[in-house]
Amino acid sequence: MLNYIFFLLILIPVAGYLLERYLEHLNVRMWSDKLPYKLKGICDEKEYRKTQLYYRENLKLSFWSSTLNLAVIIVMLAAGGFALVDNIARSMSVNNIIIALIFFGIIGIASEMINLPFSWYDTFVIEKKFGFNTMTRRTFITDQFKSWFIALMVGVPVLAIVTWIYYKTEKGFWIYAWLLITAFTVFVNFFYSEWIVPLFNKQTPLIDSPLRSKIEAFAAKAGFRLKNIFVIDGSKRSTKANAYFSGFGSKKRIVLYDTLIREMSDEEIVAVLGHEIGHYKKKHVIRNLVSSVLLTGLMLFLFSRIVGNPVLSTALGAEIPGFHIGLIAFGILYSPLSLIIGLFSNYISRRNEFEADRFVKDNYDSRKLASALKLLSVKNLSNMMPHPAYVFFHYSHPPLLARLEKLE
Repeated sequence: MLNYIFFLLILIPVAGYLLERYLEHLNVRMWSDKLPYKLKGICDEKEYRKTQLYYRENLKLSFWSSTLNLAVIIVMLAAGGFALVDNIARSMSVNNIIIALIFFGIIGIASEMINLPFSWYDTFVIEKKFGFNTMTRRTFITDQFKSWFIALMVGVPVLAIVTWIYYKTEKGFWIYAWLLITAFTVFVNFFYSEWIVPLFNKQTPLIDSPLRSKIEAFAAKAGFRLKNIFVIDGSKRSTKANAYFSGFGSKKRIVLYDTLIREMSDEEIVAVLGHEIGHYKKKHVIRNLVSSVLLTGLMLFLFSRIVGNPVLSTALGAEIPGFHIGLIAFGILYSPLSLIIGLFSNYISRRNEFEADRFVKDNYDSRKLASALKLLSVKNLSNMMPHPAYVFFHYSHPPLLARLEKLE
């Protein structure tokens, strides 16, 4: 049994790595030397070529990043690296909660040190090369420290409480942990834009203007109560444009990137926001939250069934079974099921995107949304002709051409 579990712990990450490389290979095969007929009228030869170059640059970075991470995981498994970290944590404390925090602290810091150079290269080499990056090195560094601070202030207490619950209740802990994480998830959804976003970006109310009047007129027509319309300084970090909807009830708000306002006409912006409002009116937001809560409950239930099994700890080379060691093993073993759930979730998400597009078509102007989608895809150098298999595995949004076909 031990060898079987250890074999799975090695096989699953390797299989995931090979699958990802194959899907990327299929994507590359979709490219052609000349502008495809289907993209004529959307972008020109120069823009199409630039999109290819951008994709290939990101593909190379992804290859080296994922290869290094896979190598680290295999070494940690084969050479007893997780057991070594466990021994270090146990040498520093006898308290199970403190041991878990030290264990994941060491793992987290090591992971950050491995991946930080790739993030730096992506921001200051690739994104800069293609004219996207506007972030200063100082902003990049402060962003990292802020992210670490949030992880400490939020992640550490949640992990500590969940660990404490486990050692107090053992197999029944998943119910209490589920309630805790659900409450935390709902709380974050309510206050993310008010408490977290301001740590990184400045949000200002959209001033009285023709654009605001058009947005409010559409919202009133669609039966959507809207008071909070904000503009975020996305140009502080990138030239890429975006917009999103967040919150519930009185806390719901529409957030526009300042880059979006600069690039689009008022009518195109209203169409984009109409799409976001469509998600709310079709109850996609609340359904996504409910499904996320249910999936978390499923994951915690399965985890509770095996976390205390000494076979998992032994497979990682640890002498003493523990919550933290079991969580590492479970995280790897759960990956195939997570992939299957992800496929279904992406399918539902793509269907929801079509429904939100149709909401704009029924209540505003599909031509304006089509125009906005084309502009965003070209501006952001999106892959406009991905392989269907890659879409099936990874896309939460339908490809541009599929959306245009539905709209037009």
